[in-house]
Amino acid sequence: MGNKIQFIDRLRLGFAVSVAKSVTFIVRCLRRAAPTLRLGAGSVLPGAIARRIEPRLLQLLSQQVKNGVVLIAGTNGKTTTALLLCTILERKGFRVTHNSTGANLENGLMTALLESTNLLGTLNTDYAILEVDENIVPRVLAPLQPRIILCLNLFRDQLDRYGEVDTISKRWTKVISTLPPETVVIPNADDPTLSNLGQQLPQRVLFFGLNEPEHYLEAIPHAVDSIYCPKCGHSLDYKGVYLSHLGDFTCPKCGFTKSKPTLESSEWSQILVGLYNKYNTLAAATAAIELGVDEVTIRDTINTFQAAFGRAEDLVINGKRVRILLSKNPVGTNETIRVVTQSTDKTTLLVLNDRTPDGTDVSWIWDVDTEKLVERGGTLVVSGDRVYDMALRLRYSQKSLESNLNLIVEEDLRQAIATALEHTPENETLHILPTYSAMLEVREVLTGRKIL
Repeated sequence: MGNKIQFIDRLRLGFAVSVAKSVTFIVRCLRRAAPTLRLGAGSVLPGAIARRIEPRLLQLLSQQVKNGVVLIAGTNGKTTTALLLCTILERKGFRVTHNSTGANLENGLMTALLESTNLLGTLNTDYAILEVDENIVPRVLAPLQPRIILCLNLFRDQLDRYGEVDTISKRWTKVISTLPPETVVIPNADDPTLSNLGQQLPQRVLFFGLNEPEHYLEAIPHAVDSIYCPKCGHSLDYKGVYLSHLGDFTCPKCGFTKSKPTLESSEWSQILVGLYNKYNTLAAATAAIELGVDEVTIRDTINTFQAAFGRAEDLVINGKRVRILLSKNPVGTNETIRVVTQSTDKTTLLVLNDRTPDGTDVSWIWDVDTEKLVERGGTLVVSGDRVYDMALRLRYSQKSLESNLNLIVEEDLRQAIATALEHTPENETLHILPTYSAMLEVREVLTGRKIL
C-alpha cells in the first residue's frame, strides 16, 4: 500500500498513462461528435493500450493506493456491493477509485485506476474498490495484492465461458492461500463452496450471511448449483435455503457446516428490494467495519443508498414508475421474479440478449422458474435479440392456454418499452427484467443517456 516506484518504472508508467489519457480524450470527443456511435470500448481501451506499453501497469498503479485495494468477486451483486462500500467510504471523506462502469476484466481495472492518475502516473486515492470477474481472480490477485477480498457467491453464469463453480472455487483457494497473512478474506457463509473456501485459508477470514429462517424458500429452486458437500461430496442437509443453494446447511457424513457470520443479519436493515440485496448489504457492511468505519455512518448510508444503474433502479418515465431489475442468469432472474411476484403490479417486460456481455448461450432460461411469473397472470411483454426463445419459455410455463396471461412479443425494443408502459396503470410500477447488454439499451431508451 502506497509503495514508492523506481525512477525507470515511473518514466514508463508516465508515458503509458499519457497515451491512455489521450485515448480517453479522443473516445469522449467521438462520443460528443457522434452520439449514436457505440463506443463501449472507452471503459477498456485506454487500459489495453497502456498495458501494451507497461505490462506491469496493474501492479504499479495498485501499489500506490494509500489504504489498499478491496477486491469484490462473485457471480451476482458485485456492482451493488461495490457502490455501497464506495459510498460509505466517501461519506467518511476518503477518495475512492472504482470501476463503476462494470468493466471487470484486466483492461477495465486498469482503465479505472488510470482515471485517478495524473499525467506523471501518480495515483492519488485512498482506496480502490474493484469489481472483478470471477474467472480472472487468479490472474489479478498477485499484481493487486488486495487488502480485503470479498467473495459474494458462485453460481452458474455464462456457460459458454465458465466451468463449474467448484472448479472456480478451487482456483480461488489455491491463489488466495499464497497471499500475505494480513490479507482479510470475507466469504459468504451461506454458500457451501465459499464457506469451505474460507475454512481452508491461512489468512484472517470473516464471514457474512443470513440468520433469518422466516425468509426460507418453500423449496429448493431448479437453478441450484451446489447442494453437495465440498469436502466429501455427500448431499448436504438444509435446514432451509434463502436463494438457490445459499442457506443453512450441514453435511451428515463429514460434519462440514455453515460458518458463523460476523454480523447478525436481523440487526441490519436494507433499503433495496430483494433478499439478494440483503447479502450485498451485509457484505459491504462487514468490509466497512473491517476498514474502521463506524456503524452509525454505515447504517445511515445503507438507509439512504440508491441502487446502481439497472440493479433495482427506480425511474419515473412519462409520469409512470419503472423499476429495472438486471436478470442475467438463473439465480438472479429467479430472485427478480420473486420481487415481481411479491408486488401487486401486473405488467412486466423481459428483454433477452445473447451478446458477449450476456453470454451467447441462453439455455439458462430453462432453469428459471418462469412458471411463477406466468401463474400470476397480467401482461408480459417480451423483446431482445432472443425474443422468441423467451416467448417460447413463457408459453411452456403456461399450464393452460386459457390462462389470464397477456403475452406480447415485440422484436423492436423501443416499441416493446412503449407497449409495456401503455399497459402499466398510473398507480402501478412497470418491472423490466433485462440481461446485461439489454439493460444498457433499456436505460438508453428510457433516459436518453448511455452508460458505456
